[in-house]
Amino acid sequence: MEYSSCVYFSGDLCAAQPGKEIGCTEHPGKEMSCTEHPGKKISCSEHPGEESDSRETQTTDMGPQQETTHTGEKPYKCDQCDYSAAHKSHLSRHMRTHTGEKPYMCGECGYRTARKFSLSQHLRTHTGEKPYKCNQCDFSATRKFSFNQHLTKHTGEKPYMCGECGYWSAQKSHLSRHMRTHTGEKPYKCDECDYSAALKANLNIHLANHTGDKPYMCGECGYRTTHKYTLYQYMRTHTGEKPYKCDQCDYSAAHRGNLVRHQKKHTGEKPYMCGECEYRTARKSCLSEHIRTHTGEKPFKCDQCDYSAAHKSSLDVHLATHTGEKPYMCGECGYRAVDRSALLRHIRKHTGEKPCKCDQCDYSTAYRSNLNQHAVRHTGEKPYMCGECGYRSTQQSNLSRHMRHHIIENPV
Repeated sequence: MEYSSCVYFSGDLCAAQPGKEIGCTEHPGKEMSCTEHPGKKISCSEHPGEESDSRETQTTDMGPQQETTHTGEKPYKCDQCDYSAAHKSHLSRHMRTHTGEKPYMCGECGYRTARKFSLSQHLRTHTGEKPYKCNQCDFSATRKFSFNQHLTKHTGEKPYMCGECGYWSAQKSHLSRHMRTHTGEKPYKCDECDYSAALKANLNIHLANHTGDKPYMCGECGYRTTHKYTLYQYMRTHTGEKPYKCDQCDYSAAHRGNLVRHQKKHTGEKPYMCGECEYRTARKSCLSEHIRTHTGEKPFKCDQCDYSAAHKSSLDVHLATHTGEKPYMCGECGYRAVDRSALLRHIRKHTGEKPCKCDQCDYSTAYRSNLNQHAVRHTGEKPYMCGECGYRSTQQSNLSRHMRHHIIENPV
């Protein structure tokens, strides 16, 4: 009797019965043994719980596909690109990158994927399962890849080095990604426009611009996002977790970027300067936004009316007037907001957090606008002036109240 050791992906087989032989759809009439676990049972994804005892089909002749593992031969070629594979099932999976087929769907949130294994990993975002446990600390992970990354924190091992700049990495894949900063290579191409990226994660984020797909959802408030890491960071708004600590004060942040910006308060560094006025800032993005006050540029356009804004956050707030959508919800009181920053500011009412500190006295506040108002007490600056009588104020609200006196005195 002839045997085949086809490496298959679940879904191709549908002939599993207890004690029976498994039929391979790629090689009808041939029996199949498991090359990964000789003597073990193989289950069919279409009939969970029904297993076939592959011990009945064991053989010492491992077949031609097993040989390609040792020879490096890749006889299965893609007719749409230069990809080749040692096994036909691998080619079948690859072809889905061209067809866009995603047969595996999550019943919780509608997430779809081309691979069953990816769906299994995704489901853990709903169940909270973290099967990979560290035996040196209490860390656990949903994915083996994340677990392996964590282990290097204990060993300190970084065997992979960049010959260009001396960068060291614990993982070969990280070094490969790093090398693209030197070569400029961007191997991940969008098939709908001319966008290309050095990292697959960046391409996935970009693709959402075309599809509008946001498969990752927060179970607390319904917030949705295009990729898992953003959801992971967002969840900290509910948990209050702030893993990034300042080593010079008691400040902590939910995001690393916020900590980096905070630390510039200690150094006083403001490397970004406006060429039109003397404005300086610690952040490049703030300078870009400031320059629009000189140019009048409003690059963020509403696609439902002629509204435009200098800042994306302003556009997001405006869009809510059309949709009525307020996707960000407070878990404490049910307050809803149109943008994430508004929710974060609101949450401070519950936590009592006052992250905006005055560097000249011990004043602190929950809101930056309050700090700006307070700061003029030290500088004496009164930027708001009445055009009627020359009255000056530290706050625009005070000027508005003052202007009412002129309206009463000189009614139209």
